Amino acid sequence: MILLDDVTLTYPDGDARVTAVDHVTLEGRPGLVTGITGPSGSGKSSLLALAATLVRPDSGRVIVAGTDATRLGAAAATALRRQSIGIVFQQPQLLPALTAREQLRVMAELGGPGRRERRGLVRSRVDELLEAVGLGALADRRPAQLSGGQRQRVAIARALVHEPRVLLVDEPTSALDSTRGGEIMALLSRLTRERETATLLVTHDLVHADALDETVEVVDGRAALVTTRTR
Repeated sequence: MILLDDVTLTYPDGDARVTAVDHVTLEGRPGLVTGITGPSGSGKSSLLALAATLVRPDSGRVIVAGTDATRLGAAAATALRRQSIGIVFQQPQLLPALTAREQLRVMAELGGPGRRERRGLVRSRVDELLEAVGLGALADRRPAQLSGGQRQRVAIARALVHEPRVLLVDEPTSALDSTRGGEIMALLSRLTRERETATLLVTHDLVHADALDETVEVVDGRAALVTTRTR
């Protein structure tokens, strides 16, 4: 579970400050995809950065898997992010020299104390995850040998390597055509349900809104629930 509880975020702008997120309360629940929509500059990316604990709010709380991230120091917040949050960026950001399997395996090399003990467990999940995203037969291909949709699938699998409680996704279909975009959205919806992650997904494209369980619209830094679907 992730809860953004009455969060406000401002940025300096000369002698003044600009409000990017204005007293927003937003909850992501296990097994559900919450879509965050709104016009460019409305505060969607800032809201996702708060959820990722990459920035600290001016006020309010960010609760990730029962932990108040706003009370943590930098090192503890990094550990929480590594253990409990998976992030899928707008661009896959894959390492060109690594195969799909290696993109996931390298995640086993990251972490704090005890990473050697976890490494075997993480690596044992790699092939299972690649199968889950439909790339089992392409595990040994490098990014240049994969389509845009396939690269995004690798990025999704990579974000799930450490079995995060929270999955944050930023515009996953922006560089894809409608067919491949629909496939990625359906994949995210399925994996969210199967793995019981709380998924927050920023999108400007509501063509595939049927993959979203809830839709929250952000305008001028404020958020309002627009739709809720019952599956």
